[in-house]
Order: sequence, then structure tokens, then C-alpha cells
Amino acid sequence: MNPRTPEWLVERLHAGDLSPEEAAAVSARLAEENGLSRLDALAEDDARFAGTHRPGPALAEIRRRAGVLGPPRPRPRPLAYLLVPVAAAAAALIALRLPGPAPLGSDEGRLKGLSPHLAVHRHGSGAEAEALARGARVRAGELLQLSYVSAGRPYGVVASVDGRGVVTRHGPGDGPLAAKLVLAGSVPLDHAYRLDDAPEFERFFLVTGGSPFAVEPVLDALRHLAAEGRARAGVPALPAGLSFSDFVLEKAR
Repeated sequence: MNPRTPEWLVERLHAGDLSPEEAAAVSARLAEENGLSRLDALAEDDARFAGTHRPGPALAEIRRRAGVLGPPRPRPRPLAYLLVPVAAAAAALIALRLPGPAPLGSDEGRLKGLSPHLAVHRHGSGAEAEALARGARVRAGELLQLSYVSAGRPYGVVASVDGRGVVTRHGPGDGPLAAKLVLAGSVPLDHAYRLDDAPEFERFFLVTGGSPFAVEPVLDALRHLAAEGRARAGVPALPAGLSFSDFVLEKAR
């Protein structure tokens, strides 16, 4: 028996994010599962949400940050999730200019052949941010901007462990459960991160799952990794169903 069509794929069909071929394939799959009512439920949910939540003037900035281009789509819930912190985020980014997000339909915006991963940019003296490669050398005091590409994984959290074994949660969000991720494009976190004087390295993790998951067990897995002296390259023992991508930076003396 084929597995049930995942909810994030149904939501992308409803939002019009799929190509005509992909939309036809997902629609046919739902029909075989007698699951077309799931699309009706999403439409009803949107109508209820639109009646009680007006997007406000921050919508244009949110859409730019989320990599959603063109006219507003009929499904506002993932964007509305970001409305509250957007003003603070604008200040926290300290006018950091990052390369524009990948438009839907580009290689980065496609799910096929893409895995969840992080991108890291360094804010220097110039207006443009510098994209860092894995293993790049960084110094205490430098300002970094973290971005994630979810590649269709709907929930996730970004955290790091440094050369002292200190584990830090970076976002998105700060609740007990992992945040709902934007499913396409490269999405910067709301706050830039200034490196402290921890020695040797800084290792960032993007941990993703197919359904909401508790963040604390993920942080505990990273702490356990540090306690064992394997924070630099070890594999964390994450709860079942979760996967991770990492990005290690070397700390200059």
C-alpha cells in the first residue's frame, strides 16, 4: 500500500506551487485515496483564517524574505506566522543585504533533488554580505546571518554547538515545538548572530521533520554530543523521524 499523500504536498497543490505535471500527479493520487476532501478542508480553513486575520503592511517584506514572488496567494497561514517578529527582525538584521531568495520554479525552489540545508553569510564592511563555504575561517565578533532551505520538509529548528560545548538555539521561532518552515526558497532567520570567543569551531545544525516535534530533545542530543567530545563532527542521536544538515565554521585564533 502506498503511503498517504503528505500534508505539505496537499498544501502546495492547494497554494498553486506545483507545476502542471506535478499538480496532475498529486490530484490523481488524492483521487485514488479518496482524499480530495482534504483540498476542500484547506479552502474552508483559508476562508475562516482570512475572515479574522488581515495581513497588514508587513506582507510585502515577509513575502520577499520567504522567497514568495508575484501576486498574493490565497493561502496566508505560513506568511501570517511571521507577521509578529518582522519589525524586530528588520532591526536585528542590521541592514544586512543578502543575495535575493530563489524564485519559485528555480533549481533552489524545487523539491526534486534538493535536500534541506543551511546557508551562512558574513556581514563585513561592504554593503553586500559574503556567502561562506563550509569550513571557512571566522573570528569572534563577526556577524553572521543564517538562512535555511527546507526542501519541502515542513518543520524544523536551527541550533549550534561551539568549541566550548555550548548549545544555542537560533530559530525559527522560540516555542517548545519546531516551527513551520517555508517550503521553498532560501529563508533568512529573523536575527543575525554575533560570534563569541569560543575556540576552534562553530557547528550549525538544521534539524527537520515531517510533523511537529519537540525542540528540547534535539538540543539535548547536541549537548550529549558535546559532552562526549564529538561536537565537531559526530552524528547526534536525534529522535526517530528527524534528520539534520550541518555547517561547520573554523574559528581563527
